[in-house]
Amino acid sequence: MDGGGFIFVVMFLGLCLVRIAGSESNQGWNVAHATFYGDMQGNETMQGACGYGDLIKQGYGLKTTALSTALFNNGLTCGACYEIRCYHSKQWCLNGTIIVTATNFCPPNYSKPEGNWCNPPWKHFDLSQPMFRKIALYRAGIVPVMYKRVPCRKSGGVKFEIKGNPYWILVLVYNVGGAGDVTNVKIRGSGTTWIQMSRNWGQNWQTAARLIGQSMSFQVTTSDGKMVQSDDVAPADWKFGGVYEGKQFPS
Repeated sequence: MDGGGFIFVVMFLGLCLVRIAGSESNQGWNVAHATFYGDMQGNETMQGACGYGDLIKQGYGLKTTALSTALFNNGLTCGACYEIRCYHSKQWCLNGTIIVTATNFCPPNYSKPEGNWCNPPWKHFDLSQPMFRKIALYRAGIVPVMYKRVPCRKSGGVKFEIKGNPYWILVLVYNVGGAGDVTNVKIRGSGTTWIQMSRNWGQNWQTAARLIGQSMSFQVTTSDGKMVQSDDVAPADWKFGGVYEGKQFPS
């Protein structure tokens, strides 16, 4: 796209967002724009900056999005759920909304002179291609959208994948309902009191406590301040690489 075309797109999106802000400000919706990455199978959306792995096996499927810097919040927003709809573009928008979980980061590119939708201060969703094509035509490439946080509805309980070694335990917390984004995790062995874990990256939480041979319980707190305690989730013979299921947040 030449410079003039790019300027036109930016001005168009800017006008759309201003108009949206004025008409929707009292309805709980916020303004942003959206693109997509990866193919229809979603292979490129696996793994990612939130620390999740195979999103299909972990229950997220392809109902996922990467977030720009303005939304990602250094990974604190990982696991949050958003309802999104295309808006104010009759040429490209499709009817309906989607609900997606934040599982990745759309990094800024300060060396590129144009088309940096994930650079601050833009609020941007880089959707999986199947999700983008539910709200807009493929050829659109980028569309203005409205979005809002919504409760996450997950099947089954909160999952704890235990990694690390005998001297360092790393726990991936996923499939979290309710607010979705975990802000605090505590762990307790059958022979210890509650131990504060620290965030390593994304939704991976760590401790140097030596808990081999002890059953493990977890307290998980989300951004809305709600906490769910799952007692003796991992039995005394738990294994590294094992996944254990606890209680779930109401949604």
